Amino acid sequence: MSELTCFKSYDVRGQLGTELNAEIATRIGRGFADAMTPSKVVIGHDIRETSPELAAALTQGLTEQGVDVIDIGLCGTEEVYFATSHLDADGGLMVTASHNPIDYNGIKMVRAGSRPISAADGLGEIKALAEANTFTPASTPGKVTRVNPRADYVTRVLSFLDKSALRPMKIVVNAGNGVAGPTFDALANGLADTPLTFIRHHHTPDGTFPNGIPNPLLPDNRAHTADVVKAERADLGIAWDGDFDRCFFFDERGDFIDGEYVVALLASAFLAKHAGAKIIHDPRVIWATIDAVKAGGGQAIASKSGHSFIKAKMREEDAIYGGEMSAHHYFKQFMYCDSGMIPWLLVVEHICRTGKPLSALVAEMRARFPSSGEINFKLADKAPAKAAFETKYAPDALSEDRLDGLSLDMGDWRVNVRESNTEPVLRLNVEARGDRALLDTKVAEISELIQSA
Repeated sequence: MSELTCFKSYDVRGQLGTELNAEIATRIGRGFADAMTPSKVVIGHDIRETSPELAAALTQGLTEQGVDVIDIGLCGTEEVYFATSHLDADGGLMVTASHNPIDYNGIKMVRAGSRPISAADGLGEIKALAEANTFTPASTPGKVTRVNPRADYVTRVLSFLDKSALRPMKIVVNAGNGVAGPTFDALANGLADTPLTFIRHHHTPDGTFPNGIPNPLLPDNRAHTADVVKAERADLGIAWDGDFDRCFFFDERGDFIDGEYVVALLASAFLAKHAGAKIIHDPRVIWATIDAVKAGGGQAIASKSGHSFIKAKMREEDAIYGGEMSAHHYFKQFMYCDSGMIPWLLVVEHICRTGKPLSALVAEMRARFPSSGEINFKLADKAPAKAAFETKYAPDALSEDRLDGLSLDMGDWRVNVRESNTEPVLRLNVEARGDRALLDTKVAEISELIQSA
């Protein structure tokens, strides 16, 4: 029995041919069937060239074990989340590698109610079964039906928007040749009676990714959207990753908006409608969000980073919204799941209600709470760097917490150092209170310490 290295903390991701292929996908489908014991599941897939083949292999494995499959075809990850609950399925599987390199693919899985499956809660059992590969087929195979729930999905997503608040806006949308294009078009059709104008860029799904892998979090990829915003004199730019479970924002000047400020902005938007609500945030960069939640009369609650932790915390606290600086945004009224389409609708509405451009809405937060952005260090051994960091800074900290890595509040500045849940890197985030020079000094200082250690 050989180990399947494509299994990660939250999902399946692997290099095609070496870590993931159709035969392995069939075993994963059979493992899901035996571990989760569903009667019916939803399957969808992204635009990568191998995704239909892997989806068919998953379907084969599931049906061999007697599970009925609802195939919703080409879609975004959140459409599988939606369909799993909307169609009362016992689970959902999405074939996608999101923003990974072109020679990768993967599978995201949820159980009934669109609840997450992680290594500690189901995924480990699926892996063990797939590795053992000692399945007994069901006496009666499952059936496959094709369903298109997109119209109902559009209705749910648009329910977050108050159309009466909208004013004329020109908006650039960049699907990155991923799967966002068709879903966006369905949403745009539902907005035809509004004063919004859309300029589509890299809109057609194309599994060869002629304009590069869609990952707007990478600075080198941002010009694709920023340049169009400036050339078109647009009011806003929006870009998505490959499976559009994350969306990214550019203001009217083409400037990229860092994720922590989007979390604060969406918290403000929700609290304007839901006074006193609870807002969940990750612990990496927090001051702008805490300030916005306090100003809006809400309650800010920290959760460990990662979708399974955020979703569990939201359910535990009955929170209306949860956000991560990595551009994942979660919504109570969307099965507590993350969506890349709901955030831009809320931001557009918030811009219209305030009468301020996005640059102005973010400028005050940036000035009061400048942050470094996430800085990643690829280290063969992370322990010496973590120890050196703690030894130097922890004794002088006003407070510390170990919810996710080590966070230290130093008074005028704050720092979080943590290991990635999904990549072999050490991540650094620094924020300050109104002092950009201090921020830059501390970033350089800690970076040098980590690298030298």
